[in-house]
Amino acid sequence: MKTSEQVLTQLIQAAPAPLSGEAIAQKLQLSRTAVWKAVQELKEEGYQIDSIPRKGYLYQDNDHLNSAMIQLALQPQIADFNVRFMPDSASTMNDAKIAAIEGAPSNTLFLANMQEAPRGRFGRPFFALPGGGIYMSLLLHPQRTFQELPLYTVMMAVAVCQAIEELTDRKPLIKWVNDLYLDGKKICGILSEALTDVESGQLTSIVIGMGLNFHIPEATFPEAIRVKAGSLFEDTPPITRNDLIIAIWQNFYRILDGAPYLEAYRQRSFVLGRQVTFQQKGETYTGIAKDILDHGELLVQLSDGSERRLFSGEISLTSIQ
Repeated sequence: MKTSEQVLTQLIQAAPAPLSGEAIAQKLQLSRTAVWKAVQELKEEGYQIDSIPRKGYLYQDNDHLNSAMIQLALQPQIADFNVRFMPDSASTMNDAKIAAIEGAPSNTLFLANMQEAPRGRFGRPFFALPGGGIYMSLLLHPQRTFQELPLYTVMMAVAVCQAIEELTDRKPLIKWVNDLYLDGKKICGILSEALTDVESGQLTSIVIGMGLNFHIPEATFPEAIRVKAGSLFEDTPPITRNDLIIAIWQNFYRILDGAPYLEAYRQRSFVLGRQVTFQQKGETYTGIAKDILDHGELLVQLSDGSERRLFSGEISLTSIQ
């Protein structure tokens, strides 16, 4: 851990009380000059740290993505949870995959303030705005077969909804299987991908990625997607991105540890009971979404009374495409 990160951790732990440079220096076995330089570096990176005469340094929470704070908040729940923050990334999904090949440990979160080449399902690009969204991917090494894997995408969708509901008055809904909507507009997409060993064919890692429009004014979206894309907040957010990131992963790990989630997923689905259209083997079908089954598949009843189970793919509704 860099000196500046160590100093930041001390300030976060002390907040809302100030901490003297001398106390930090003694704790970290640094010179006071080194502490001062670290604080200046943190300020240059966007952290709000006030210098209070005869008292020391005071960390002020703001919406600057704070990897140390996130890591500190999650470690009581997941001891080896660690965060790798990059101001700019082409894709946090790719960052996680490369790191997996290089031997990065499980429970490593890749977080970026901006993604230059973000992608969703089927490799589709999506709009990203510096400082306006949450762009992150979690690397896991589950040590299970494909058949034993839990429903990571479903789990994540529930975790994000629960986190938003806990911290705000918003009630997002889920479009099967991986999109979150608010007021009829998409605000979040989730993507889970598996990595396998080429020689053995065995599963080695899982990467769970998400992009969430946190605070992006409507006029900022490209005109082509403005009617479909939304944001969690239009006006000044009452919470920070750090708050929401922490709550998302706290909920995710609680679910991963055994908390029920399928019924919560069904309750938040706005697809059930509605007419949906989908394609299978080049044919287009229309029917009524009847249920989300225990393995995450969508049960659709066609007009002739027959039923189809959708394990993956994409559906469209009359009002939401």
